[in-house]
Amino acid sequence: MPRPLTLDDLRRYAIARSLFKPTTLPRAIERLGFVQADPIRAPARAQDLTLRHRVTGYAAGDLERRYPRLGIEEDFFVNYGFLPRAHLALMHPRTPRTVWPASRLAQAHEVLAFVRERGAVHPREVDAHFAHGKTRNWFGGSSNASTQLLDQMHYRGLLRVARRDSGVRVYAPGNTHEPVDDPAEVHARMDALVDLVVAKYAPLPLATLGQLVSRVFIGAPQWQSDRGKALARAKVRLARAKVNGTDWFWPVDEDPSSRRHRVPERVHLLAPFDPVAWDRRRFEHFWGWAYRFEAYTPAPKRQLGYYALPLLWRDQVIGWANASVRQDRLQVDCGYVAGKAPRDASFRLALDEERQRLADFLGVST
Repeated sequence: MPRPLTLDDLRRYAIARSLFKPTTLPRAIERLGFVQADPIRAPARAQDLTLRHRVTGYAAGDLERRYPRLGIEEDFFVNYGFLPRAHLALMHPRTPRTVWPASRLAQAHEVLAFVRERGAVHPREVDAHFAHGKTRNWFGGSSNASTQLLDQMHYRGLLRVARRDSGVRVYAPGNTHEPVDDPAEVHARMDALVDLVVAKYAPLPLATLGQLVSRVFIGAPQWQSDRGKALARAKVRLARAKVNGTDWFWPVDEDPSSRRHRVPERVHLLAPFDPVAWDRRRFEHFWGWAYRFEAYTPAPKRQLGYYALPLLWRDQVIGWANASVRQDRLQVDCGYVAGKAPRDASFRLALDEERQRLADFLGVST
């Protein structure tokens, strides 16, 4: 009779399957299924901080530099980020819940013709040609109306991101996708999208599974009314077990209790959105304390720091680190849940090695 699954099993399984042996950039993106993006650079963007653990010899900015040749897309899924084209195609043609008025649709057609004529355009080219003026953005400030229109056209699939110039998206005409009318095909696509997020973030407590199924429809809003049915199908399709009173889910072809799930004897400084730390609910189940992303928290109220990186030692997140670069030297300041660092020499050596890996990734010294 197999032994009961434990929280220790789930924790080791989560770390080992996500922090897989470093590979090539295309293979890492394919295996992750989706890489969440974030514009904050402290000390590097979240997508780079995530990939550095999973790609051999990865350096900050490699994803942006190599993007045009990778066969991936920058787009919306459960969050904004990067994913293989085949995965993006599952969500298109995307039908937003907000219908454009005739005037907005006419503007979009004019801009699309302009982009097609040039092949790829920078937002300032569109703004200079059409002079759409200013508009209020989501944060209550003022933005170029052309930039907002380009964002909306990108979401609708009329445009795609061809590359970035100094961090700014350069747009090209979008890919053509045939309408999906067959209910069986719709269900198959919805299930495939749910399986993608489960494969990235497993094992998942039930509450997080429900949250992620809902977030799938950020990328496929045309099917949002059926998200309850998609969740019901997932609960039947996926492997599950009750551990410590919580229902957990993971891909049916994986075994969380396998002794092959070995966690390396090393320190990882994780991005705030790294798959290992992304689910704050699971984080508290596994490590018994609350990690919070505080970049948007007023400075006097921060407890961990502006961009605190969870500090994973073996299979335990024992604290956090704030990393910065000053005069081309990396500075890493650590805090610990226990109030102090572990005393054993193996931890100090592993932390020094991780500092060096982070410095090499950033191209600075320690």
